[in-house]
Amino acid sequence: MSKVIISTDKAPAAIGTYSQAVKIGTTVYLSGQIPLVPETMQMVSENFAEQTQQVFENLTAVCQAAGGSLNDMVKVNIFLTDLSNFATVNEIMSKHFSAPYPARAAVQVSALPRGAQVEIDGVMEVPSTN
Repeated sequence: MSKVIISTDKAPAAIGTYSQAVKIGTTVYLSGQIPLVPETMQMVSENFAEQTQQVFENLTAVCQAAGGSLNDMVKVNIFLTDLSNFATVNEIMSKHFSAPYPARAAVQVSALPRGAQVEIDGVMEVPSTN
């Protein structure tokens, strides 16, 4: 099977040596998204809730470019610089996903790129490789 590189201008451009997502067969591996606004490549704000909302919007754009949606995600990894924001992530995530929810991990890290407070990556299953 060959890999298909997923790219969209509706999500921030890669800021390093990686692709927004890579599809192998029906599995899509999504790179971590931080709260950059795609059009400006600037942080959406310093507000944690606004950052989290932007991350989910960025993930949605990449999922759609790969032929799926957030609800096709089977695994989500959430990286937070302050685990006390966990409840806020849950609240915002519940607005973007419907049951059954994906498997998930959430961990606190010391720092994220560009001073972001949250980064999320994951794995998605889509119906076809087209």
